[in-house]
Amino acid sequence: MLGSCWWRFTPCSPITTIKQRNGFYCKVAENQQTDQLSSTSTSERQNKKKVVIVGSGWAGLGAAHHLCKQGLDVTVLEGGYEFGPKNRTFSPDDVGILGFWYPYKNIFNLVNELDIKPFTKWMTSAIYSGEGLEVKLPIFQDVPQLPTPFGTLLYTQLVRLSMVDMLTSLPLMAAVIDFDNTDTAWRKYDPITARELFRQYGCSERLYQYVLDPLLQVGLFAPAEQCSAAATLGILYYFVLAQQRHFDSVLCRGTVKDKIFGPWIDLLKSQGCKFLEGRKVTDISIDEDTGCAFEVVCGKESLKSDAVIFAVGISTLQEIIENSAALCTREEFLKVLNLESIDLLTVKLQLDGQVSIPNASNVSSIFDESSGWTFFDLNMIYDEHNDDSGTVVQADFYHANDFLPLKDEIIVKKVMSYLSKCISDFENVAVVDKDIGRFPKYLTHFFPGSYKYMMRGSTSFPNLFMAGDWIINRHGSWSQEKSFVTGLEAANMVVDYLEVGSFAKIVPMVEDEPHIQAFRSLNRNLGDLRGQLPGSDYFLQ
Repeated sequence: MLGSCWWRFTPCSPITTIKQRNGFYCKVAENQQTDQLSSTSTSERQNKKKVVIVGSGWAGLGAAHHLCKQGLDVTVLEGGYEFGPKNRTFSPDDVGILGFWYPYKNIFNLVNELDIKPFTKWMTSAIYSGEGLEVKLPIFQDVPQLPTPFGTLLYTQLVRLSMVDMLTSLPLMAAVIDFDNTDTAWRKYDPITARELFRQYGCSERLYQYVLDPLLQVGLFAPAEQCSAAATLGILYYFVLAQQRHFDSVLCRGTVKDKIFGPWIDLLKSQGCKFLEGRKVTDISIDEDTGCAFEVVCGKESLKSDAVIFAVGISTLQEIIENSAALCTREEFLKVLNLESIDLLTVKLQLDGQVSIPNASNVSSIFDESSGWTFFDLNMIYDEHNDDSGTVVQADFYHANDFLPLKDEIIVKKVMSYLSKCISDFENVAVVDKDIGRFPKYLTHFFPGSYKYMMRGSTSFPNLFMAGDWIINRHGSWSQEKSFVTGLEAANMVVDYLEVGSFAKIVPMVEDEPHIQAFRSLNRNLGDLRGQLPGSDYFLQ
């Protein structure tokens, strides 16, 4: 791998010569230094390898961020895919999971590199039900560190649940230890629902109803009976169980679009990255001899490419596949048509009085048995609302299929009713302004059996790569961090394919705690022993 950009060449001599390196030509005539500089600059631009990135979220910008630093000609295609009616506040960058958790080391490193300070301090959170407050979650890094999962069990403050309920989660650690994020582990647990997993390991009904199911509905965006057990174990380990402090989170002090993506995109533009808005990809052109994508087609417009990265969600990629003659020839892309996405509704309300909300970030158990939701005190989070006289609250509803068709007035009434069940003071205030964002088929659905349809970072096209929170990789991260990491991984695949520049450094997940390492080693040894027994592959695994 080249440690520096390929276009750094040996200066030409004063006499007329022709120098060639990797297809780059330099012709210098005696006493024509000005012409030399002009010709060199033009030639460099023309000979830069071209990379087209489809998508401008965490994954797409992550890939562009590294590839621009390698001296490549990078073009990012934005938009062209609508997410319901336009609104004043929300963009696709600001919906989904809003928190940034302790293990998001790669995103935190990016923010430091951009020299921006977009985040709040570490904040406490809570879980509510229709009966009121159920669980208070402290800042776990501020209390003595205990081996997982004992810190989570000891320091979580129970209001209605008993410690006996919490202790029924301990047997689940056997599945957590068995699930080591390998392909084998995913194929073993993916066909099972999360609810069946919790039932098999003896979780209490109250723990399931008031803690586990609500957390899953805001982490995997669907009820537990519609979530893969493999995805459940992966997300529980990453956010809760890998280390005690992993559940700690910060929030963005404004919209992600303004606080992070704005300055990030400005930096990329200053490095020569081009952003083309409203480009809807309809196909790719394939070289029959090499099997490579040499053009990205957007209707009547075509963009030349030496490498392509698709960094889009499932529903967007499905739309591209259905319109693309080239992608429809490959089984890996046809399988994507079996995947599903989840609807999201996000509601921002400005109220005429102050409501005391103890925690900035809150999860609530379901009231209608179809959608999980969260609510946030924006007066505590957003700089622009710190001094508002009235309360500004945002509520996000996941798996919101039956919410999206409703009129705004009905949605506002429902949201205020739900908020009042959690905190009674909401009954004493009125809504003076609202902003509602509808995002159909926006979030990834990790349904049971979905793993076999998901894609990896590389594809059967040698120069076409994938990134996003639904792409299979072995880093172990989730949500925004996974999107960013897969963007960097895709950038590294481009670097490797084009043999240009150096690899991006990706911070790995923290190592398992010693007792988890020991249990996993023992579990693997027992699994190997069982595999050697006669008839071990006869029964359904």
